Amino acid sequence: VVAIAPNGRGELRVVSLNRQEEAAIGGLFRRTGTWIDYVAGVRAALGDAGVEVPSCDLVISGDVPEGAGVSSSAALEVSTMIAMLACAGVTASPIDIALWAQSAEVKYVGMPCGVMDQFISANGMAGHALVVDCRSLSFEPARLPDEVAFVVIDSQVRHRLVDGGYAARRADCEAAAGRLGIRVLRDARLDMLDRKILPERLLRRARHVVSENLRVGQTAAALADRNIAKAGALMNASHARLRDDFDVTCAETNALAAIAADTNGVHGARQMGGGFGGAVLALVNASDTDEASARIIAAYRARTGIGTTAFVCRVGDGAREIAP
Repeated sequence: VVAIAPNGRGELRVVSLNRQEEAAIGGLFRRTGTWIDYVAGVRAALGDAGVEVPSCDLVISGDVPEGAGVSSSAALEVSTMIAMLACAGVTASPIDIALWAQSAEVKYVGMPCGVMDQFISANGMAGHALVVDCRSLSFEPARLPDEVAFVVIDSQVRHRLVDGGYAARRADCEAAAGRLGIRVLRDARLDMLDRKILPERLLRRARHVVSENLRVGQTAAALADRNIAKAGALMNASHARLRDDFDVTCAETNALAAIAADTNGVHGARQMGGGFGGAVLALVNASDTDEASARIIAAYRARTGIGTTAFVCRVGDGAREIAP
């Protein structure tokens, strides 16, 4: 939640209630390597788009865990952008908001991310997953069956995607596409992945991306058919490829995913987010979420010595202005 009001002082004044910190942001963007970059980057990206944000006060509060792979940065960017647009008296489409928020993270925060997280934060539909085409920026809603829920379990291993692992995977994918003679790996087929063309590391990176795109469509179809067992199996397969081909899991998320998948009432589990730690997403019978969460947390502590928390995802609409 971002509260905003014009202040007439010629600068942004920002307070984070979560961190109990405040900052004054001047006219020129200067990267600090802190949460402030996300706010200042949003204003700078809006300026690039021709939107002049007046000097204002912002108060930010949120309950999205940071560094857990649940898109806390996109939540901050999109909500801040909607607040700034409202203060500037400018209306923008959810797709424009997503693209501008992505630009803030890529150009100003310094994380070469795709548009998925910001797109979903801006375009979410209550009770649905979204099957997103990041090339055309079109999407189809996939209704989530009422009898299941998604539970997020935090490994407590924090990641910082700006530290380079994410960028290295992106570079590998671009190199693999180049060797295959295509622009991006979404245009590849599994039968194109040949060891004579791709060295082992690039082959594994490409295999994850191409097979994961297939799993997205298969999972949407399984959920539509209420074939929960198949959807869970696809999540387990996704985690295996993240672990074995993309190399973005860690010992803790591997343990957590395995524990979750073996827990009664859970159909499947996978690490979520950009990797290198974060949270695991589990597909659980709606009636079993409390018991399954408690068992997973207890087993994880017994195996790793790490205490953690879990919460049930409420799939809501995208970010929006809440008028007083």
